[in-house]
Amino acid sequence: MNSPTKNKKHLIAVSQALLVTFLWSTSWVLIKIGLQADLPPVTFAGLRYTLAFLCLLPLVALAPHHRQSVRNFSPRTWLELIALGVIFYTLTQGAQFVSLSFLPSATLSLLLNFSPILIAFYSMSSRHEPTSLVQWGGILLTVAGALIYFLPLSIETGLVPGLLAALVGVLANSASSIFGRYINSQSKLNPLIVTAVSMGIGGVIMLFIGIITQGMGELNLTQWAIIGWLALVNTALAFTLWNKSLQTLTAVESSIINGTMLPQIAILAWIFLGEPLNGKEILGLVFVLAGTLIVQLWRYLPISRQKPYKQGDTV
Repeated sequence: MNSPTKNKKHLIAVSQALLVTFLWSTSWVLIKIGLQADLPPVTFAGLRYTLAFLCLLPLVALAPHHRQSVRNFSPRTWLELIALGVIFYTLTQGAQFVSLSFLPSATLSLLLNFSPILIAFYSMSSRHEPTSLVQWGGILLTVAGALIYFLPLSIETGLVPGLLAALVGVLANSASSIFGRYINSQSKLNPLIVTAVSMGIGGVIMLFIGIITQGMGELNLTQWAIIGWLALVNTALAFTLWNKSLQTLTAVESSIINGTMLPQIAILAWIFLGEPLNGKEILGLVFVLAGTLIVQLWRYLPISRQKPYKQGDTV
């Protein structure tokens, strides 16, 4: 049975992760506005994460214990943070920006909701984080809700580049969820350092690629304001909270919470972009939310005391 202290810690981590998903959901509306103004997608993403890194840099550089921690990095730690930066930022976020320049937000959201399935299969095969029957039910309910919400889909030939970018994003997102939790739970590094270093590496690489391949585009005051907000609040603050939550949440849990972005994006699009919701779409949203709650709350129910699906500690 989980202790009250452990339950409270877990609840705080869930609350932090949900706040982050809300901020990230608002990002999709802002990103769409920026892309509609012809901001080059990779450069746009690179600017966002490079500026966010610059926001976090003083917090690391001005704290003696953080500076000492960075100086004590082993070669393995540097390699792990470089890998996290490339996977979590350059590949995952870069691919999502590119995909959003071709695909509707709803289509990309649907595809990203398959990340929990990939993570669950990995957890089963590795036996590091066994997935219980209850969590499998929540995952399947979440996917069913996504399918109800979006199907049938009509994909035009011109959307193929966006689908390929989305596929890269789904795979990279799954890998980054697993690898990110490994680093945050095993390295014992401060989440701020993990976020700043990996984001700086991934953001600078992405910005360099964007400038070389797409140029800077023409930025007006509104676009700079969007980039600034995305960098400071929706990135620097949000990713720090997310990395902190990963110290407590499992990869499957964090990915399912990330899946709540599906209904949040739909609601925000309805409010700010005028995209209506019909009965089928509302039913899909209910399924997704129900699946998320099942995965998060199962540990507090009597069934959580039963034998898990795989041998070992329950998740």
